[in-house]
Amino acid sequence: MPHANLSSGTLSSLLGTYNMAAVSMRYSHFAPRVYNLCRSLGFESGKIMPSRAFCSDESQGYPIILLAKHFATFPFNHGLVGGIVATDRHGPHAQHGKDLFIIQASHVGYDPDSKQFGMYRRLQTSQQNVTSNCGKICNALEWYLNEYEFAQNNIFLKYENGKHLVVIDNYLLHLEREQGLFLKLDHFIDVDNRGMPPLPEVSLSTAKVFIATKELVNSLKGVDWRADSQQAIKQYLKPELFYFKRNISQHAEGRDHLEKNLLPVMPYIVNSESPALTAAQANTQIEFDRAYRSIAQDPAYKGKNVLFISGLNVDISPRKEQLFPLTKFIPWAAYIHDENGQQQIWEQSKLYEKLMQQSIENPDQISIESEIEVMQNTKEIVLPF
Repeated sequence: MPHANLSSGTLSSLLGTYNMAAVSMRYSHFAPRVYNLCRSLGFESGKIMPSRAFCSDESQGYPIILLAKHFATFPFNHGLVGGIVATDRHGPHAQHGKDLFIIQASHVGYDPDSKQFGMYRRLQTSQQNVTSNCGKICNALEWYLNEYEFAQNNIFLKYENGKHLVVIDNYLLHLEREQGLFLKLDHFIDVDNRGMPPLPEVSLSTAKVFIATKELVNSLKGVDWRADSQQAIKQYLKPELFYFKRNISQHAEGRDHLEKNLLPVMPYIVNSESPALTAAQANTQIEFDRAYRSIAQDPAYKGKNVLFISGLNVDISPRKEQLFPLTKFIPWAAYIHDENGQQQIWEQSKLYEKLMQQSIENPDQISIESEIEVMQNTKEIVLPF
């Protein structure tokens, strides 16, 4: 089920409001800018505890290293697989710093050679293979993409004896199914007040033939309704024509939380040019709406300065001579409240503007190599075992 505060209609319109290319920035620029943004909000240098809600994928290590460099501390782990915010960790996080910064980001790979989202070169594999990224998102999408492909290939459009006909596989007409892709039948054929289809024009061995509605015929402008021929609906099976049912756990922050987030908007994801990218984008947007409310209401954060930012990490796959990805960050929204309880939300355009006003020079950044050297050269402390 969709979150109570986000209907599926709201979710589908929300996707279109997320600007991408125009607001993306290299992580090497984002990290100092967000640190300087914290300082501009009155956060005290050396007293800021960053926290990240990232996926556990190794490709997220580079952003973590940069955050550690600029905030001079390793960020608290606030995330579950897929970029889900673990809200039960708010209290421990709040105890670890005077001022608090939280970043939530779903992630998606991008392979510059194939120009494909959802893929990433794994340098530690035997052949430096390119595999799915984010694996959690891609695995969650696989079942839905298979259902969608079946429907695309098993609904046919036909013109015969002066009639516009639609041929629908029997599987898609089994309305008693507990899960699967379900057609909004009233968009295809004239159904009764219970949503049941009429008697077919013809019953085939694995499908039934119906007269198509005028609305369907008028909406499929690109279809060539040729006499005595039929064609699969393919790319004309648009999101407004179907929905999904799926037996998944509804437990918040459980095994299927990511899938629960995506289910209401899944028709738009499977129909998009890059499903993995669209899914990561949607999860970021939904998680911000959910997590900011928990932060605003958690007593552990009262009396403290808090900045919470959501966005999308795009892991640009490293070439064979590179060690780390050229990750980019695409901001979505921010929630701020100060120690006096004043709250505000910055939408994407304002958040981007605020970040771009900050310098990419950070006088407080540390050299991780130098700090490690200090640790190595410090006299050993013997534990009293």
